[in-house]
Amino acid sequence: MSRRREFEIAFVGLKPGIHEFNYLIDERFFEAFQQQDFRQCKANIKLSLDRKSSFMLLKFEIGGVLEVTCDRCNSNLPFNLWDEFNITVKMVENPEFMNDNEEDPDMYYIAQGESHIDVANWIYEFINLSLPMQKACEFEKMDGPHCNKNAMDVLKKMESRQDEIDGKTKKNKAIENPIWKGLDKFKGLE
Repeated sequence: MSRRREFEIAFVGLKPGIHEFNYLIDERFFEAFQQQDFRQCKANIKLSLDRKSSFMLLKFEIGGVLEVTCDRCNSNLPFNLWDEFNITVKMVENPEFMNDNEEDPDMYYIAQGESHIDVANWIYEFINLSLPMQKACEFEKMDGPHCNKNAMDVLKKMESRQDEIDGKTKKNKAIENPIWKGLDKFKGLE
């Protein structure tokens, strides 16, 4: 079976009711897509397809682990995937028009004559949506087992320099700018 066809579900032959599909996703899956913000993906996708007469309810359960880069210390961090997504697929006369005008991202339309549905793009999208916007060590002080100690030292040095610059700037602005000169007398009137 070709890699692409592995993610096509022939729903026409399915009886009404719930059907389960399981997918193991690894690095090979992402070769057809653009560069990712993660590496070493080992995801388990459990797909429950509830077949009805004119529509299907798809529930994707995402689990597994992958590796991301910490936004603070630039170390490689293991990240556990766990998320759920639901899609309703309806069979209609004009699916292109309906998909273009649908505002609900959890609703998708296919032609009434369709016999297969490809879930690869949804799996790709849902794995990416399972990742947080900011990927950082869980430790505020950057003292966790995966944290880059050198990055912590550099950030502390930069922070102290910035505090010095900010302190000097505030003093200079208060002295140099005469526009604020008379406002001091209003502080006690609150």
